[in-house]
Amino acid sequence: MTYTQLAVGSVVAVVLIDLWVLRTRMVTRAVFWSSYAIIFFFQLVTNGMFTGFGVVKYDGDSIIGETSPAVGPPPFLGEGRIAYAPVEDLMFGFALILLTIALWVFWGRRGVQRTPVAGPPVWRRSPAEGNQV
Repeated sequence: MTYTQLAVGSVVAVVLIDLWVLRTRMVTRAVFWSSYAIIFFFQLVTNGMFTGFGVVKYDGDSIIGETSPAVGPPPFLGEGRIAYAPVEDLMFGFALILLTIALWVFWGRRGVQRTPVAGPPVWRRSPAEGNQV
């Protein structure tokens, strides 16, 4: 299985989880897309630095486009790349962010840690304070 197939599969799987399993419907909300635009920008910056400086290299047979180490650094734009990084990285980033936010909303709706507890952690409280959470 190639990097491209894994990236596309992860996006499809997470969108299905968002829409039909967790039923949070994050991809239908404008607030998600405006938040994701901010994350997307910084993902381009960091991915671009890692791949542009050659810290991370990809096999051209596993991604969209080609990578030839003899030619030099990958193109900034084109050949399946945006800001030096393969588009597959952007797909994985999207799936990661969507799944994280969808799970956050899902668990929040079910009351997981709904009321935050103020003060020091339980293991640092004095015996006089008790261990009430």
